[in-house]
Amino acid sequence: MSGFRAPLVAAGLVAALLLGFVIARTTGSSASDGAAPPAAPATALPSHSHGGAVTGDLSGVSLSAGGFTLVPAAVAFAAGVPQQYAFRVLGPDGKPVTRYVLNHEKLMHFVVVRRDLGGFQHLHPAMSPDGTWTVPLTLPSPGVFRLYADFVTFDPTGQQVPLTLAVDATVPGNYAPVALPAVARTAEVDGLTVSLEGTPQVNQTQPLSLRVFANGAPVTDLERYLGAYGHLVVVREGDLGFLHVHPEDQLVGGAVKFWIAAPSSGRYRMYFEFQRAGVVHRAEFTVEVPA
Repeated sequence: MSGFRAPLVAAGLVAALLLGFVIARTTGSSASDGAAPPAAPATALPSHSHGGAVTGDLSGVSLSAGGFTLVPAAVAFAAGVPQQYAFRVLGPDGKPVTRYVLNHEKLMHFVVVRRDLGGFQHLHPAMSPDGTWTVPLTLPSPGVFRLYADFVTFDPTGQQVPLTLAVDATVPGNYAPVALPAVARTAEVDGLTVSLEGTPQVNQTQPLSLRVFANGAPVTDLERYLGAYGHLVVVREGDLGFLHVHPEDQLVGGAVKFWIAAPSSGRYRMYFEFQRAGVVHRAEFTVEVPA
């Protein structure tokens, strides 16, 4: 990362793959204190599940969901000035949450996107014992940025709950929105070319593969980054609905393969992160989902 959606029950191999994604997303290694309660069954996942099996719409459109609330220490920034950004997540009891599930090697994924869908950042805050998260953050230019806290915790019954809560941050100044780049099947990043194969459809599960090339030749030495060969964050134009989805566990024909379905027609921005030779790269795509 929410509503690029994939059914929880599908036939044959697709069903097995999707169920594996859900299990990986909801059964992290440990909680931050003590033994974790038993994992929730896959069918209990809320609508913005992050493993490729999703029901419901995109998440990240609210600072509160399921009784949990994101509480930022500040929402105003100066352009280009580094600062320690702090926030807490309050649970249904009104107290700061301190128990989280390790999810793709981190307890918290923190994603930043400007409202024109530029300025993407994927960060990993640190938590103090009182439940306060902090992360070094620089917002480089004037505008309004969406800050997403993406994590797994426990509900009052002890079931694991994946959530994405979000808040806007403002950087004052002369803001000129940048037009969304045109739809394209390839993206250039750090001397590499990434190709996008597949087209999402509304309410229809579809494969989406990303393939990396160097000097025209397929790259065969991709490395795992945060436990997977790639990470895909999808943000919908307009309401900035959010999905963070992980791929099949192994490369498929040398490509990183995801299964997704769109909740609605329209334009989406996709941010694909992958690692090679110890360096993390990010390729970005604009995708038009037909009605």
